[in-house]
Amino acid sequence: MGARDVFSGGVAVITGAGAGIGAGLARHASRLGMTVVIADVDADAAARLRDELVAAGGSAHAHGCDVRDPEAVTDLAERTHRDVGNVRLLVNNAGVEQFGYLWDTPLANWNRVVDVNINGVFHGVRAFLPMMLKSPEQSWVWNLSSIGGVAVVPLQAPYIMSKHAVLALTECLRLEVELAGHDHHVHVQAVLPGAVVSNIFESAGGVSDGDVAAAESQRTAMLDIKAEAMDPIAAAEVVFEQAAANRFYLLTQPEYVGSAMTERATTLATQRPPILRTKKRFEPAEH
Repeated sequence: MGARDVFSGGVAVITGAGAGIGAGLARHASRLGMTVVIADVDADAAARLRDELVAAGGSAHAHGCDVRDPEAVTDLAERTHRDVGNVRLLVNNAGVEQFGYLWDTPLANWNRVVDVNINGVFHGVRAFLPMMLKSPEQSWVWNLSSIGGVAVVPLQAPYIMSKHAVLALTECLRLEVELAGHDHHVHVQAVLPGAVVSNIFESAGGVSDGDVAAAESQRTAMLDIKAEAMDPIAAAEVVFEQAAANRFYLLTQPEYVGSAMTERATTLATQRPPILRTKKRFEPAEH
């Protein structure tokens, strides 16, 4: 079955949906016939996308939501179930970047990455999954890792660490849902985007002390890949089709991301140390 057969109808909740791959996933979910709940810390961006989807004939709702706040995420879950309906697709997508040497990284910037990229996923799972487990409907949980979740990149350690963590969390969550006997109707999947157009690098944290030039040079290098980055809607189409085929690892660019996965596996199998590249072969995803 294709994505339309599997996902048409029902409610999709997407965090960080105001821009980037989150917005692409929201637009494509709407095209598939889903009611989309657009959640973003930028409430105005969420509202603009809601208006766009409604104007195109879709059903959409917008909520300002900071995924760092567990009470805000719980409120989003309760309001969605009460006012919109049972959630068939939860996409924990919200994410932020950080550049600079790890020892130069401000504590506040480190905490921001951890709170958004890791804790935000946990808050989403904790708020939504219990209600999804109780429903007999087929439902899906997608957590956004990244090609950075299977790669190592200097000067982006907080982001890379967070995406490795999200991937491990998702793999463990899949096993826990199976252990609890719910895997027949709740499907847990990990999304690993390659380079997808967004503004994540422009809004990324940097450093104020230490080697500022190194941090900003890395930002520039990441911005340079945007010319070849994938369109968010095209990325969403690929992800939905792979999810409908019951894949666990959902790759926006299967060959590109898959080669990074192979290299990571080889590194671990051979137990060789990470290799510093003057020109990075694998850049972390924009979303």
